[in-house]
Amino acid sequence: MEKIVASIITIGDELLIGQVIDTNSAFISQELNKIGVWVKRRVAVGDNREEIIRALDEESRDSNIIIMTGGLGPTADDITKPVLAEYFGGKLVINEEVRKHVVYLFEQVFRRPMIERNLKQAEVPDVCTVLPNARGTAPGMWFEKAGKVFVSLPGVPHEMKGLITTEVLPRLQQSFTMPFISHRTMLTAGVGESFLAETIQHWEEKLPAHLKLAYLPNYGMVRLRITGWSTNKIQLEQELDTEFATLKKLVQEWLVIDEDASLPMALSKLLRSKNKTMATAESCTGGYLAHLITAIPGASNIYKGSIISYDNEVKINQLQVSPIILQKMGAVSEEVVTEMAAGVLAKLNTDYAVAVSGIMGPDGGSPEKPVGTVWVAAGDKHKLVTQKFQFRFDRDRNIEMTATQALNLLRKFIVENA
Repeated sequence: MEKIVASIITIGDELLIGQVIDTNSAFISQELNKIGVWVKRRVAVGDNREEIIRALDEESRDSNIIIMTGGLGPTADDITKPVLAEYFGGKLVINEEVRKHVVYLFEQVFRRPMIERNLKQAEVPDVCTVLPNARGTAPGMWFEKAGKVFVSLPGVPHEMKGLITTEVLPRLQQSFTMPFISHRTMLTAGVGESFLAETIQHWEEKLPAHLKLAYLPNYGMVRLRITGWSTNKIQLEQELDTEFATLKKLVQEWLVIDEDASLPMALSKLLRSKNKTMATAESCTGGYLAHLITAIPGASNIYKGSIISYDNEVKINQLQVSPIILQKMGAVSEEVVTEMAAGVLAKLNTDYAVAVSGIMGPDGGSPEKPVGTVWVAAGDKHKLVTQKFQFRFDRDRNIEMTATQALNLLRKFIVENA
């Protein structure tokens, strides 16, 4: 069976100038994938008639499904509806059900006066199927042309998600016979993408055509995802399980977790499995480690807290770091992060701790300790391990890399000292 292929077109000048970040495409891609649709391309265009028409022409050559978001508002720059009416050979008309819905929203929900411009939301091309938008005023629109399906959705994420879930996906499943798509994902850390590729090259070359491996690197980690598609769900799942097990053995040295999860999620899961807690002592990351951990649901079960000792006085008074060692070795040193970790273990009475101190930049470096120098300590009350890192990026990425390496050092300590 051939793949059912989709393209996503996001419309709006604000997307092209970076004023708004496109999160809609990611959600739509994920939801389409769940029902067996393969997203081939994602395209962004401005509020321009010629660009919208060109995108529709180009994407409909290769894709069975074209989904658009944006440009459905009541203002002059929202031109998607008239362009679609022109493209599909229709004209704009008032849809009575949409008009009633808009009136209801303004009178009963928003409780504010409605002006004539608001009623323009009820205008739709007379050649479309209207998709009711329970969450807002702009309806979705479904078109069919030459065996292809075109769907136009509002750009407001909350409204788009409601329409995708309640209207678009069920209609697509009725319109197309979908193959089954499934994934297996694992997370690795401490190894580069190129070295991984060399390590698993012979295995990867032997994968059947309907299985594909993707490398997804990010801040010192690489996710490996095997994707497969088939009409036989049971056979595909068995194949994926077999190949995934082989891949796990090949990368066991760097494996963090054998599911689609982040490093903080993997660490949290590990601590919950052991009924243990952790804390952080942060200097250069300024609370970022705490943020990553507490962003995971259920963090209160495994996380005691953090002491953000950005200033040396806090290191001395709260973490009992020796002022003599601070003066002699400097805040960015193995000795200081060791005392920071020991201090937070005692202060917060936790099972494990990780401490970081470094120079994130762009200033503050020296020939002995250039920007990007970081020391990390991790462990428990019986043993602490340390590691020095030398990052070479800008401030934000240095902080991200420090957090990744710190959490992974703690994770490895827990695994190796269980």
